[in-house]
Amino acid sequence: MKKEQVVSCQFSVWYPIFKKHTIKSLILPLPQNVIDYLLDDGTLVVSGREEPPSHSQNNNSGEEEEIQWSDDETTATATAPEFPEFTLKVQEAINTLDGSVFPKLNWSSPRDANWIAMNSSLQCQSLSDIFLLFKSSDFIAHDLTQPFIHCNDDSPDPQINYELVLRKWCELIPGGEFRCFVKENKLIGISQRDYTQYYDHISKQEDDTYRSIQDFFQENIQYKFLDEDFVFDVYRDSRGRVWLIDFNPFGEVTDSLLFTWEELTSGTDLRDENSGEETTEQASPAFRYTTSDVTVQPSPSLSYRIPRDFVDLSTGEDAYKLIDFLKLVRVILLFC
Repeated sequence: MKKEQVVSCQFSVWYPIFKKHTIKSLILPLPQNVIDYLLDDGTLVVSGREEPPSHSQNNNSGEEEEIQWSDDETTATATAPEFPEFTLKVQEAINTLDGSVFPKLNWSSPRDANWIAMNSSLQCQSLSDIFLLFKSSDFIAHDLTQPFIHCNDDSPDPQINYELVLRKWCELIPGGEFRCFVKENKLIGISQRDYTQYYDHISKQEDDTYRSIQDFFQENIQYKFLDEDFVFDVYRDSRGRVWLIDFNPFGEVTDSLLFTWEELTSGTDLRDENSGEETTEQASPAFRYTTSDVTVQPSPSLSYRIPRDFVDLSTGEDAYKLIDFLKLVRVILLFC
């Protein structure tokens, strides 16, 4: 995968071309002080609230009660940073989009952090909602720190102008989402997006779904995207209309779902999994979906609810954390 493929999948690059086929969105440049705040590893402090918090006051004694938290002058107080101009622009954009939005950066949304929101959803109504999700998301951190880590070309990293993308909030049924894989401008595979669940309507509407996605690709996307190898996500609504959701790079940085990247890049006919015969052109794409509730699996996003240190310890990916953990155990045993 080349860096130019990653660049072409930025939202602000493809949105103007396919605007009429996707959800209404607004794009705001991300100020450097906001980027610095998102990358700060300190204690999570949620800022961006539009109204100051209210304080209840008990005046039964007729005197104002003073609360003394600490006499230590060295005690540091966490103060929420303020971005008044950016906060105003974000709130105006949210109001324009009917008061609720789905947020993302140039490439990724914080879908790994929905567990931390009060409503366990990516639906946001203020900048503070967005900050809470962004500060808790590994996907957002990846966009900001190493977007080209999986690229294999030696060209210099392109200059990235980071942007906040706000999309009008729509209640999408997971069973209507599909991921499509395009190689050399040919649609080679379609996969159920939420492959961990079984949706009965997909099998019942298999032919209609397959045909509508293929027609949508040929009429609206084929030969119009900036690269010939890419991945795109679509949503098919209850009326059978197909909507474009997003573009992703054609490579391992993108989840291959019910396919493997080995077979997607091998050139074999994906419609026959048992065939090893090479083919130069595939007449129609393979369509894969979960066919039985027996195969239902836990969502991969559940792993992001575990602290990263726990994951590193369990997999042995960070030797220094293991050493620190063993030292801690030794200290505990000495005091037991």
